[in-house]
Amino acid sequence: MEARDATAGAFVRRDGDDQTAKDQHKAPKREQTPTRSKMEQIFGFKKEDLTSWHSFVSLLNRPTDPASLGIFRCLFGLLMVIDITQERGLSNLDYKYLDGAPVCRFPLFNFLQPLPLDWMYLVYVVMFVGASGIMLGCFYRLSCLMFLSTYWYIFFLDKTTWNNHSYLYGLIGFQLTLMDGNRYWSIDGLRRPSIRNAHVPLWNYTLLRAQIFIVYFIAGVKKLDADWVEGYSMSYLAHHWLFDPFKLILPVELVSLLVVHGGGLILDLTAGYLLFFDVTRPYAFFFVSYFHCMNSQLFSIGMFPYTMLATSPLFCYPDWPRNFFAHFPSFLRPVLPLTSPGSQPSPSCVYEEIQGSGTQQRQTPAAAKSSKLRLKHKLGAIFTVLYLMEQFFMPYSHFITQGYNNWTNGLYGYSWDMMVHSRSHQHVKITYKDRKTGETGYLNPGVFTQSRRWKDHGDMLKQYATCLHQYLPRYNISDPEIYFDIWVSINERFQQRIFDPRVDIVRAEWSPFKPNKWLMPLLVDLSPWRTKFQEIEGSLDNQTEIVFIADFPGLHLENFVSEDLGNTSIQVLQGQVNVEIVEEKKNYTLQPGEQIKVPAGAYHKVYTVSEDPSCYMYVYVNTTEAALQKNFTKLYEIQERVRNGTETEPLPPELQPLMAADDDEGAEVNATDPIVRLFLKRQRRMKEVKKRREAGVLERLQRFAVKKYYTIRRGILMTAIAMRNLAVGLPPLEQLTREVAYANMKEPQAEASQDERLKDEVGHAEL
Repeated sequence: MEARDATAGAFVRRDGDDQTAKDQHKAPKREQTPTRSKMEQIFGFKKEDLTSWHSFVSLLNRPTDPASLGIFRCLFGLLMVIDITQERGLSNLDYKYLDGAPVCRFPLFNFLQPLPLDWMYLVYVVMFVGASGIMLGCFYRLSCLMFLSTYWYIFFLDKTTWNNHSYLYGLIGFQLTLMDGNRYWSIDGLRRPSIRNAHVPLWNYTLLRAQIFIVYFIAGVKKLDADWVEGYSMSYLAHHWLFDPFKLILPVELVSLLVVHGGGLILDLTAGYLLFFDVTRPYAFFFVSYFHCMNSQLFSIGMFPYTMLATSPLFCYPDWPRNFFAHFPSFLRPVLPLTSPGSQPSPSCVYEEIQGSGTQQRQTPAAAKSSKLRLKHKLGAIFTVLYLMEQFFMPYSHFITQGYNNWTNGLYGYSWDMMVHSRSHQHVKITYKDRKTGETGYLNPGVFTQSRRWKDHGDMLKQYATCLHQYLPRYNISDPEIYFDIWVSINERFQQRIFDPRVDIVRAEWSPFKPNKWLMPLLVDLSPWRTKFQEIEGSLDNQTEIVFIADFPGLHLENFVSEDLGNTSIQVLQGQVNVEIVEEKKNYTLQPGEQIKVPAGAYHKVYTVSEDPSCYMYVYVNTTEAALQKNFTKLYEIQERVRNGTETEPLPPELQPLMAADDDEGAEVNATDPIVRLFLKRQRRMKEVKKRREAGVLERLQRFAVKKYYTIRRGILMTAIAMRNLAVGLPPLEQLTREVAYANMKEPQAEASQDERLKDEVGHAEL
């Protein structure tokens, strides 16, 4: 086969060029095709194709090989089948929707509510069947509609699960619904020979390629944010084992700045362009594949890395599957995609008559020889243009939906600002006030909800407050006012309030098209302090912790210091504060550089009395944990002396379990001293963690497969129970209990390890 051009168009290209080259190679006497212009060689189309509406529509409807689109359709359907049981939540649907329980939900539109649990399982069955139909190319349009309608219903039902890749899945499903994705390697092709291996219009590829380009490029543009460029967004990633090779030549700080942030920025900005051209595509394949494989290990993002890997071949020549599967053994041909070159004509495409010299004339097949534009061709071109304009506009449409803007713009999920912002929450307090009795009390943060994302989004906070206002009267709290005091640090800044704690959110005004009046501004002027934070933290010992606080004038922080934090002090960095020790009824005014020790096991209040925001830090030592670690060290030394025979004194009864073998679980159970029991539990847990980390590839794959098996198994069994309930009604309670218990069965190792987590081990407590 002749070598192809050095470059090729990414969005559009002439599908017939390769076959023409082959024909010329076989028949050298045939007149040579006119030399193509440089623009046509690079982009796949001529300047004349853009000079008129007619030529532009003809370009977007140019006949193109369906092979690459068919393979992508199959891969996308397969990945969605897997995704439904995992990230969409089929395997834990009963925990997610808690049928009949008082639960606060966060739909995009408040009128959207989940169906009863058994009917929600039916919704997932419809979505699963639709994804399977997309994968197999069976009743393709119907399958796409089944998947699309149920997917977007579930998507709109819960904003707390929104993310960029879930939004992308819905967009791709929508695009495939309008495309001819069942023309290659599909059951529909076997059922209907007229569409089997038929051309697809070029806009099918243009749309998908442009969508993936937008995902990469806009994500790169969003990473031009100062926090990302300066290395504050994802600094913790540099400590992951995946970056160990880089740490052999660079300190961890430079790995974070240059590899994590710099590399991510450059890859996102350039990946879309590099995938376009033949010369750079192999390099792009290597880097994006490495990038997505790393992401699959760094983050719990389901099928997203594999979906992006599946999109990369879309940028290759559309006939690549024919060449690829042609190398497989001949006995596999009946189940493999077609490898024969050429496709049959399709009415979805616009064919051009190609004139030859003299009496020779090459014409399109008679079935599709007309070059007249039809309405469907024009609608396809119009849709392509409008859709791409909308996709470029959506990430910057936040000036319209201003009510969803917080410290970051818009509803998270459609802006492609992936991993640009990291948050940590130090303090969350929910206060209610009974309007009739005046009674004031506090609620456990997260009561009546399973999500934590409401803490960062004003629209969700409004929904949560409204829901609490509806449920609290059941507990004799009449017409309550709800106040939230939420402290957040974004990208390693000061911990500060995100919403005004003085505003009753139940009665606060909120509109999707107006700015949120009770949103507190992000104190970006204090961002340079982050450099100082690193210096301060570097000067502390391993047992000392620190929290940096910034507060607004006229507000105060009410805080309780746990008894575990026996050495806690407040030091002012900027502004002026007044510290009130509640039990002592004393007030202390602090200037920058001054500090005060606050008592443990008691409340105190920190008032900002300066005209500008105050900045201060809590410095504390978890004395309980420090004592525990000291005891662990002594027990470890005794255990080592016993094992090597250097212990001369007999051990008291409470320390006898230290003499047991490492794999003796009875020693932990028989230990009477709680410190010894905790020490043995920790030792066993550390040993098992080490064993898991040092496991071979086969053992890791086996562990992964077993885990996925039981996850999918539960989803299938619970779905079967729900379908039975819908068909014949609920069985007796005892039978239903047994069925659910059987569905919940896990592998023995998992059941045995449920209590292995050191939940009772003292950790760093929140201030």
